Amino acid sequence: MEEKKECCCHKTKVRPEKEYKDLINRLNRIEGQVRGIRKMVENDIYCPDILIQVSAVNAALNSFNKVLLANHIRTCVADDIRAGKDETVDELVVTLQKLMK
Repeated sequence: MEEKKECCCHKTKVRPEKEYKDLINRLNRIEGQVRGIRKMVENDIYCPDILIQVSAVNAALNSFNKVLLANHIRTCVADDIRAGKDETVDELVVTLQKLMK
C-alpha cells in the first residue's frame, strides 16, 4: 500500500494508517462508554456509579485530545513553521486557549 503524504493544508489532513486506526479505535471505545452510560441512566443506576463512568469518558476524551494535539504539533505545526507560515502558531495558541477553558 502506498504511504499517503501528510498535509494540513486546506483544513484537512491525510493521516498515516497507524495514526488513523489509533484515533478511530479510541473514538470507538469512547462511543461504547457513552452508550453504556445511557443504558445506566435508562436502568436507573445509582448516580455516583454513573458519575464515575462519566469521569472515565472525560478522561478518555482528554487522552484523545492529547494524542491528536501531539500529532498535530509534530506534523502540521512543525511543517508550517519550517515553511515560514507563522500564522500556524497563532492558530495553535487559539486552539490551546479553547482547550483550556
